[in-house]
Amino acid sequence: MVRVGIFGATGYTGVELIRILSKHEKVEIKYLSSQSYNAKAISDVYSSLIGFCDKELEELSLEKAMSECDVIFTALPSGHASKIAREAVKKGVKVIDLGADFRFDDYSVYKEWYGGDYENYEGIKRVYGLPEVYRETIKEAEVVGNPGCYPTSVILGLMPLLKNGIIEGNVIVDSKSGVSGAGHNLSHNNMYAECNENIKAYNVAKHRHIPEIEQELSKVFGEKVSVVFTPHLTPMTRGILSTMYCKLKKDMDVNTVYNVYTDFYKNEYFVKVLQPGNYPATKNVYGSNFCHIGFEIDKHTSTLIVMSAIDNLVKGASGQAVQNMNIMFGINENTGLDIVPIYP
Repeated sequence: MVRVGIFGATGYTGVELIRILSKHEKVEIKYLSSQSYNAKAISDVYSSLIGFCDKELEELSLEKAMSECDVIFTALPSGHASKIAREAVKKGVKVIDLGADFRFDDYSVYKEWYGGDYENYEGIKRVYGLPEVYRETIKEAEVVGNPGCYPTSVILGLMPLLKNGIIEGNVIVDSKSGVSGAGHNLSHNNMYAECNENIKAYNVAKHRHIPEIEQELSKVFGEKVSVVFTPHLTPMTRGILSTMYCKLKKDMDVNTVYNVYTDFYKNEYFVKVLQPGNYPATKNVYGSNFCHIGFEIDKHTSTLIVMSAIDNLVKGASGQAVQNMNIMFGINENTGLDIVPIYP
């Protein structure tokens, strides 16, 4: 059994980790931390977990967690995981960070977009945790930087095209996310009266996920990829739908594009390529670790329109983190994640 600790267990991604791991046949949840609900049972905070996980929440103690756990999931604000990871790795404890601390190859990019300082960034052996790209290196990783939710939807949607040189390296991305993507803490923008019956763009051309998306797509493409990225907040709880507008390098029909996608993802269980004419919907991946991809060609402008849908809390966060854990510990990748999406 893999002994698991979760720092930040009462945020949305922390609770989603518990939901998934409580039914994982190879996992024992040993340690849960919470600053806000110390000494309460997690099931007293979230009644959905009664009988599945009733463990008491504790103050964050890295020393105790390292003594009890084989892997720590950090679901904390940016800047905290770096300190935790250095100490954990010394003790042979693996770390999967759901924040941004380990997503960037260049520390200066992280600092520019997220701020803060920490030492020895280059000294931590880390892997970007997108299994469809880095599976083999994740197997040997000590620290995994779990991808952001928007980047997961965009990167999975565009990789086959860039890898095969089908599109140009300038892409327009329009993404829409459910309110849970804003996190558990209350703010003016995610109050019910602000979100209900409303859809709005935010952080236009300056969202923190832009450099992460460009970093990973540029690696696939072999040269610089530039992304115009506009996120929107939509009046739903879960889900991300990303629509990407790509300029084709040559004329192509939808069947050829479909074959490119199906060949690229033929061994990937969690990526489902839809038949031409079928388009992804967030409802069809709700509560699951799947990514659905569809596309259409606008022949008038030689534009390939790609659409991808994920659940932002599962494939966009906690589910992908468990997928990474399975890979790191030699467990069947689907374990704990072979969940049929909830519909309707």
